[in-house]
Amino acid sequence: MGIFIQAFNTILYQPLFNALVFLYQYLPGHDFGVAVIVLTLIIRIILYPLMIKSIRSQKVLSDLQPKVQEIQQKYKNDKEKQSKELMALYQKEKINPFGGCLPLLVQLPILFALYRVFWQGLQPEAMNMLYGFVHNPGTINPAFLGFINLAEPSLIFAILAGITQFFQSKMLMSQKTNNQDGKTAQFSNVMQKQMLYFFPIFTVFILWRLPSAIGLYWTITALFSIWQQYVILKPLNQPKNA
Repeated sequence: MGIFIQAFNTILYQPLFNALVFLYQYLPGHDFGVAVIVLTLIIRIILYPLMIKSIRSQKVLSDLQPKVQEIQQKYKNDKEKQSKELMALYQKEKINPFGGCLPLLVQLPILFALYRVFWQGLQPEAMNMLYGFVHNPGTINPAFLGFINLAEPSLIFAILAGITQFFQSKMLMSQKTNNQDGKTAQFSNVMQKQMLYFFPIFTVFILWRLPSAIGLYWTITALFSIWQQYVILKPLNQPKNA
C-alpha cells in the first residue's frame, strides 16, 4: 500500500500541487481561483486527445441505444445469443463499448489528487512538497475574486457544477429514440432521462460538502467539455449529402 501512495504522490499529487502554487505566485493578482481555472484548462488540454476518442465513442454508443435495446429485448431469454449479437453490432459500427470508460478512469485519480491539493495543500506544512525551483509562498490565500473562500464548501458552486454537468450530458444524448416505436424506444428514453438527471443531482450531493475549489474545477471542466463536444460533434451531427 505504501508503494501505491508514494506513486500517487509522485505522479499526481506533487506535480499538481506544485503547478497550482506556481500559477498562484506568477499569475497577476495572486488569485487562487484564477490559478485553479488555469490549472484546470491545462489539465483539459493535456487530456484533449484522449477525450476526443471518448466523446466520439460515447456519441456513437448513445445513437446505438435503440438497436442495443432491441437486441436485448429480442434475446432476453438467451444471454449468449444476446452477447454475440451485441458484439456483432459493435464490430459492425467499429466501436468499443468500453471506449468511453478510459478517460473516466484517468480523471478519477486526478480528481482525488486535486481534492487532496485543495484540502491539505493550503496548509503551511504542505509546502515541503514543493520542488526546488518553486518558491515557497509561506501561506496561500484561498480567495477567488477577493471574497469567495475556495477552501470552504459552497452550495452555489456545487449547483453550478450540477447544471454544467447536465448540459454536458444532454449534448451526448441520442435523439434517434424519438423516432422509434414500441416499448424499446420508450424504455430507452426513460433510461436516458434517468441518467441525464441522476448524474447532475449526484454531482451536487457530492460537491456541496467539499472545498468549493473542487466545484470550480468541476464547473470549468464541464464548460470546457461542452465546448469540446460542440467542436467534435458538430461535423457528426451535420446531415450527409447524398
